[in-house]
Amino acid sequence: MSGDMLESRQLKKAELQLSSIGLGCWQLGGDFGEISDETAHKILMRAIEEGIRFFDTADVYGAGQSERLLGRYISQRDDVVIATKYGRGQGTYPDNYNFNNLRDSVLRSQDRLERDTIDLLQLHCVPFDVLKKRDIFDWLEELQAEGQIKSFGASVETIEEADFCIKHSNVVSLQIIFNLLRQEATRSLFDSALENDVGIIARLPLASGLLTGKFSADSTFEDGDHRNFNKDGDAFNVGETFSGLTLEKGVELVSKINDNYKPDALSMVQLALRWCLDHSAVTSVIAGASKPDQVSQNVHAAGLEPLPDALHKKLDAFYQDEVKPHVRGEI
Repeated sequence: MSGDMLESRQLKKAELQLSSIGLGCWQLGGDFGEISDETAHKILMRAIEEGIRFFDTADVYGAGQSERLLGRYISQRDDVVIATKYGRGQGTYPDNYNFNNLRDSVLRSQDRLERDTIDLLQLHCVPFDVLKKRDIFDWLEELQAEGQIKSFGASVETIEEADFCIKHSNVVSLQIIFNLLRQEATRSLFDSALENDVGIIARLPLASGLLTGKFSADSTFEDGDHRNFNKDGDAFNVGETFSGLTLEKGVELVSKINDNYKPDALSMVQLALRWCLDHSAVTSVIAGASKPDQVSQNVHAAGLEPLPDALHKKLDAFYQDEVKPHVRGEI
């Protein structure tokens, strides 16, 4: 796909244009296995060539490594939107949330990203008890008034947290786990988001790689890969790894999708990404990549025809009947 052909979708409250396929930059921090500077550079350059103009990172990805790479290679471009996050760093999580801590974190992110203002700052899976106090949203508005950030949103773990943010804050976006193995947002959250002009950023659209169809029940991962150390939720929310499924069950379910629902003309990656893009509430789908060719494969899905309504209904029923009962953790 030519870079000119990748659709842009607007974050209405922020007046930001996001490419419909974004680049999730968790991998650039090394949390999916070690990655070289050279490979990271090639991935970012391929993303630009393919028309990706939205990049999502966080201060904790590789202890700032992901932000530094974005700052080094693309942040000087005036046609890209870079979103980062606050809330899971050492000295902050789980109970040291205050205005000074937030401001200091933002200043450090600005330094690493080599930008004076952050386009979109997202709360990063902040504990629900902290969100409920609502002070943190006031602090974000203060930073916005100061010009430190252009806009703010929240990356959340559950539908309940997402609903709360829509009703009790001025977030412009919500970043949620959304994929064929995690469909709960279609029940009511998307309607509420559309009614309130809150954009949805779909993260983990390939379920930590499960939906590539390349894994087996015997697949292994490096020690530093969250698919190894967090496979049972030992490091953070279990839903962040394989969408809360065990590797074995996830492989079994993906095999069923491949055998019974995937159109012959599509790869599993294309099916998974096109499915996400078909939902009008979704502003951008942030797919990660560990090599440049994967970036191109991800972008290609945006040029495909929407999936038939009948297939969407079948995949919805499959999720409800065969996937949801096996998802661990709160959805």
